[in-house]
Amino acid sequence: MRTAIVIGTGLIGTSAALALSARGVRVHLADHDAAQARTAAALGAGTVEEPEGPVDLAIVAVPPAHVAAALADAMRRGVARAYLDVASVKAGPRRELEALGLDLTPYIGTHPMAGKERSGPLAATADLFEGRPWVLTPTRDGDTEVLNLALELVALCRAVPVVMDADAHDRAVALVSHTPQLVSSMVAARLRGADETAVRLCGQGIRDVTRIAASDPAMWIDILSANPGPVADVLSEIAADLDETVQALRGLQSADEAKRGAGAGGIEDVLRRGNAGRERVPGKHGAAPAAYEIVAVHIGDQPGELARIFADAGQAGVNIEDVRIEHATGQQAGFIQLTVEPSAVPVLTAALRERGWSIRQ
Repeated sequence: MRTAIVIGTGLIGTSAALALSARGVRVHLADHDAAQARTAAALGAGTVEEPEGPVDLAIVAVPPAHVAAALADAMRRGVARAYLDVASVKAGPRRELEALGLDLTPYIGTHPMAGKERSGPLAATADLFEGRPWVLTPTRDGDTEVLNLALELVALCRAVPVVMDADAHDRAVALVSHTPQLVSSMVAARLRGADETAVRLCGQGIRDVTRIAASDPAMWIDILSANPGPVADVLSEIAADLDETVQALRGLQSADEAKRGAGAGGIEDVLRRGNAGRERVPGKHGAAPAAYEIVAVHIGDQPGELARIFADAGQAGVNIEDVRIEHATGQQAGFIQLTVEPSAVPVLTAALRERGWSIRQ
């Protein structure tokens, strides 16, 4: 791949353009908002100049509802040898293209499983896709050269290719992406009218659950409008669980010992099913989750503290598998949670204490 055009210079399109440009591909940028395309160009994502002839690959990075129209326009103008989109739903846009009677041999649907709560070119980074799954949904009538160009794009963005059927992809993202967004927003919405005293008690748990609730509503309306059925199916199952959980909690309030016992059993059931589901979430490097342990260390909010604790762990010969920070409410301090192999816990604890760190038991 020597040349490409990115149609749609939001977060995903600009990030892909930055990655390609950094690896020597000449990238042309197009957007219905010319100012946004110029912003992406100023960031080093490519040029807003029109290509002199067909480029190797056209990457359509527009909202799902506009994918078919943007692709059809690009294909009719012959702007590229191969075409792909990066929308978060796959079956709908392809059916729309088929209905238009277009030759789809030069097209493949794709979806990089990466993003941020922020949108637009200013949120883009060349490393957005590194190590992330990038779904490809080829069909029998697709051209092998097109698939190879899509695989080259994935490789240049340092993502991990995953081949799926389009409908299976849409059901999968309904479960692992679209439904979590709605559930996160619903939980966060409870905070809107909450007392200030309650909000001040927010800890890491509520921050984790509501992180993606900061996402752009307009963007999510586009996404959910393109995949409503599968999302509704998952939410229906969750609603059934919620109804049963409410009844179980009411049982715990009862003066009847049998009802309290049934209520406790219902709560235990949903928690244990949650445990089992959580264990299936891939761990480090996509492997099965390992049995790690956490060393929590008190850390101040001063420059250099993170570098110092990582250096001290490195000098102790301990590999940090994962890290997160739990911020203390109203204080310039918090706890850093260092995830390590169980055998490394005593070594790391002793080394950090020797260097003056306070370990939370």
